[in-house]
Amino acid sequence: MIGALNKQIIHFIKSQFPGQDSIPLHAPVFKGNEKNYLNDALDSTYVSSVGEYVNRFEIMMAQQTDSNYAVALVNGTNALHIAMLVCGVERGNEVLTQALTFIATANAIAYIGADPVFIDVDSDTAGMSPTALEIFLIGNAEKRNDGFSYNKRTGKKISACIPMHTFGLPGRIDEVKVICDHWNIVLIEDAAESLGSYYKGKHTGNFGKVGVFSFNGNKTITCGGGGALITNDENLAKRAKHLTTQAKVPHKWEFVHDEIGYNYRMPNLNAALACAQLEQLSRFVQNKRELAAIYHQYFDSINQPFLSDITDAKSNYWLNALIFKNIESRNSFLEESNNNGVMTRPVWQLMNRLPMFKKAERGALTNSEWIADRLVNIPSSVRDR
Repeated sequence: MIGALNKQIIHFIKSQFPGQDSIPLHAPVFKGNEKNYLNDALDSTYVSSVGEYVNRFEIMMAQQTDSNYAVALVNGTNALHIAMLVCGVERGNEVLTQALTFIATANAIAYIGADPVFIDVDSDTAGMSPTALEIFLIGNAEKRNDGFSYNKRTGKKISACIPMHTFGLPGRIDEVKVICDHWNIVLIEDAAESLGSYYKGKHTGNFGKVGVFSFNGNKTITCGGGGALITNDENLAKRAKHLTTQAKVPHKWEFVHDEIGYNYRMPNLNAALACAQLEQLSRFVQNKRELAAIYHQYFDSINQPFLSDITDAKSNYWLNALIFKNIESRNSFLEESNNNGVMTRPVWQLMNRLPMFKKAERGALTNSEWIADRLVNIPSSVRDR
């Protein structure tokens, strides 16, 4: 039998998406120029990575995020991989990141042959905790004569830090940057979920040396699959584009490749979709922030904790999240909501609990474990009324 509070919450969520028998977690909306641009790309016959929409999308992404350069890629995971390569992360290095993140973050580190080190998150943002980061580095790292930082126990170079803006909520990224700069650790932002999010007036992805975004089917804007890398460093942008086009040296007809490259460029068909979606981003974000405000007001009224912006943050509210009192109440709500036509999901399994990463270095993960037992994502789609 469904609990009274769960029934009340499920009824309220359904009221925000009237006329739907089954409410998805996050559905795409295609009501702009998607079909026009796709047909144009098809008519051009340039459907792979050589086409005008790829270049157009890169210009639009740079403008949208207030960055100097954007490189369009096939997905966010590949963008993370390339971001680390161009920032000098090497096999055998260590990369600081979150235990509470999507698997792509840790997988991309593994692609390099580097080792993830898991840092705790703040409970109010679910993003990397500057305090936890500093505690880990003070207790476990040392600066050597070459100016870089090394793990005192493993002896490995700590070459990069990859915090994530979880569910589109900006974390305390400026504080993380100060710490990374002090330890001479490259900051790469996993901004995959946060297109349209700002912190202290700056778009996410611009605090680090490189920022990475995803356009998977469930993101705020989507092109089926797709990713992008942004940077203000011209040399990094050029190298990223070179590596992602199989490291091919430009020539009218010869096939010359000067290093190991990757087939990571976004196809023109995906870019056509991406351009049409990006044109609607401001409307999507406004719509999603309106839904988040309605949720916030309602959940406050029934004393149900709801994750919202910290001071100076402006989230796209990609996925809205509730915090339950314990794992039992979390599981009860997950079962009852999904059985009653409302798709809900828990946060991802913590990375250190997965078999591939269970031996990884990590700091204390108190907040991560607390959130993992309590958080539930609820329907967050653009309500195209």
